[in-house]
Amino acid sequence: MFKLLALDALSAMAYSGVGLVLMALGFILVDIVTPGNLRHQIWTDGNRNASILLGSNLLGVGAIVAMAIYTSTGGLLVGLASSFVYGIVGLVIMGVGFVLLDLLTPGKLGQILVNDAPHPAVWVSASMHIAVALIVIAGLS
Repeated sequence: MFKLLALDALSAMAYSGVGLVLMALGFILVDIVTPGNLRHQIWTDGNRNASILLGSNLLGVGAIVAMAIYTSTGGLLVGLASSFVYGIVGLVIMGVGFVLLDLLTPGKLGQILVNDAPHPAVWVSASMHIAVALIVIAGLS
């Protein structure tokens, strides 16, 4: 019983590691699409726009990884690999969605995100991140 518990705990730690790596990549993705330093924007300047976008990205990635873990079959390595691959797919599609949304709307979303004043376009972009995550999740089931 304790051996099984230890193996399950190690599996949970491995899946958590994959999730943390993917969320770090999500942070980097948002940092790339926003002008300036994202850490400074959020933690020093208290920029709500950037916080909303990053938060939606992290929630989306977390949901994708959670569903990939839930639906994984086979051994631990296969589950870890599929979780990572689906997480990368979600991040790529989120990036493409951001670029398409930027092309289809007036102004530059990146510039809007670093503006101190709250802007409704941030909620649209954040919703797109969550919608992409839901689409990827639906593809997993």
